[in-house]
Amino acid sequence: MFFVLAGFMIMERVNQTSSVSEFILLGLSSQPQDQKPLFILFLTMYLVTITGNLLIILAIHSDPQLQTPMYFFLSFLSFTDICFTTTIVPRMLVNFLSEKTISYAECLTQMYFIYVLANTDSFLLVVMAFDRYVAICDPFHYVTTMNHHRCVLLVVFSCSFPHFHSLLHTLLLNRLTFCDNNVIHHFLCDINPLLKLSCSSTFLNEIVIMSEGSVVLVTPFVCITFSYIRILITVLKIPSAAGKRKAFSTCGSHLTVVTLFYGSIFYVYLQPLSNYTVRDRVATLVYTVLTSMLNPFIYSLRNKDLKQGLRKLMGRRKS
Repeated sequence: MFFVLAGFMIMERVNQTSSVSEFILLGLSSQPQDQKPLFILFLTMYLVTITGNLLIILAIHSDPQLQTPMYFFLSFLSFTDICFTTTIVPRMLVNFLSEKTISYAECLTQMYFIYVLANTDSFLLVVMAFDRYVAICDPFHYVTTMNHHRCVLLVVFSCSFPHFHSLLHTLLLNRLTFCDNNVIHHFLCDINPLLKLSCSSTFLNEIVIMSEGSVVLVTPFVCITFSYIRILITVLKIPSAAGKRKAFSTCGSHLTVVTLFYGSIFYVYLQPLSNYTVRDRVATLVYTVLTSMLNPFIYSLRNKDLKQGLRKLMGRRKS
């Protein structure tokens, strides 16, 4: 429904008022000699991302010991990461070896799904932090609090609400006029470089980004921070060092992912439009491509149960 509505309004904009029918994505480098090495690098990263996240999903769904809320959420996070990377990297690979053009409608559609999937990742990280909070701070009520019905509702909300946020920014961008300059100094269609190309007023867009956009970005991070402050207070009260290590070990992987993800997003979006530079492209790479690739390694290397599940999965494949 959201996709149909957004696509219809974007196509209406193309047919009626926009003088720009396509954009040129400059990518990470405009040097011809860099294109093939970058193609090989990002193809490898994409294949590693898909393979790693698929293995996580298969291991979780094939091992009865991993049928817990934490791994239920992790499997959806891995699936979202696959979709997120697929929204970005295949277009990058095409641009490395051929024309660096993307149509107006395709550009806004890509931006729409990037924001949907990035915010889904964000909300799933909040849900996972809440799961760890209940498990450590209120373990006696964990089974009833994190029952299957509630877990499904949390996932449904995490996947649904981002559509409203993405649709808002896509439609606001769609009302702008783009005149002669159609060169995007980026490897994807993102709102900041697109706003810099507009020849009409972007005041409303910037106000919405700094208000609604900031709330959508900061609120999940605040919820995660609050959860981990409560977890830290609870863990410090545990008398044994072994108990403290065990409690912290269940949170270490999640905290690593949160730091990578939110650190790069805040750097890109919580700054004035005029300050947007090439360093923002590098930060965008971190939360769009690098984090999705590293998630399977971060969670599997620091988690004994998941490593055991992966070994069982690989053992079945060999047999």
